[in-house]
Amino acid sequence: MKKITAIILIIITGVLWSTGGFMVKVIPWSPFSIAGLRSGIALLILILLNRSIKIQFNKNTIFGGLSYASMVIFFVIANKITSAGNVILIQYTAPLYVAILSYVMLDEKPDPYDWITIFTLLLGLSFFFFDDLSFNQLWGNIFAILSSLGFAGTVISLRKQKENKPINSIIIGNLFTFLICTPFYFDNLIIELKALYGILFLGIFQLGLAYYIYSHAIKYVTAVDASLYAAIEPVASPILAYLFLGEIMGRNSIIGGSIILFSIIIRAFYKEILKKKWKANRFILSTFMV
Repeated sequence: MKKITAIILIIITGVLWSTGGFMVKVIPWSPFSIAGLRSGIALLILILLNRSIKIQFNKNTIFGGLSYASMVIFFVIANKITSAGNVILIQYTAPLYVAILSYVMLDEKPDPYDWITIFTLLLGLSFFFFDDLSFNQLWGNIFAILSSLGFAGTVISLRKQKENKPINSIIIGNLFTFLICTPFYFDNLIIELKALYGILFLGIFQLGLAYYIYSHAIKYVTAVDASLYAAIEPVASPILAYLFLGEIMGRNSIIGGSIILFSIIIRAFYKEILKKKWKANRFILSTFMV
């Protein structure tokens, strides 16, 4: 797989993930019921898509599985407490944690332009916070931060397994989530078609298929790339929440979303085109000088 293909797949993954915020709110079940059943369905999908795989339990897969479980459980809880925009935007402080952890655990040193992009991304996210944050949403924001830490741990774990089967941690993570949430499955469980369709969509597409794509694409990009290119999610998620739930994006949100998009596009253009072109020109110049 070429790197550009992997980047496109990660962007598609981000779009699929972005449906989670408003879909969680549409389903009138408890957070643990949604998180557990969504992961149970995703687990079945991933097993069907990876029938030949042999699940390996080791420190990397278990760390990844626990990180993944904390990410998806806290994500659903936070979405039930605060707005979808708040949750996804706070979760996308993860690239900063990923950059630090990738340097410590993966020996993938982010270059100066990576750091510039990360802090530009955080600047863009801060505009959303001006619209949405309040003291009343404190617990929702705390759970969103915990979800972002889980996301960072998941990305690092998948990259550590790039030579093997990163999907192992995703499968194990969904198993952990399903088991952890077992005691809560009948809390406020209202059986209706809207809820059933919603949980099937979340399990099959928003979680199962999305992470199947992501776990394959992440083998061909750095950990920072894997978290940054999926950042289409915090832009698309508030838009979908507005379209389906009437959650209104303010002027600051639009400004923040524009900053995020431009920073990612500029970084991609620099890393994939300008940087390669500069190296090629430098090589040609050195050849003539010799």
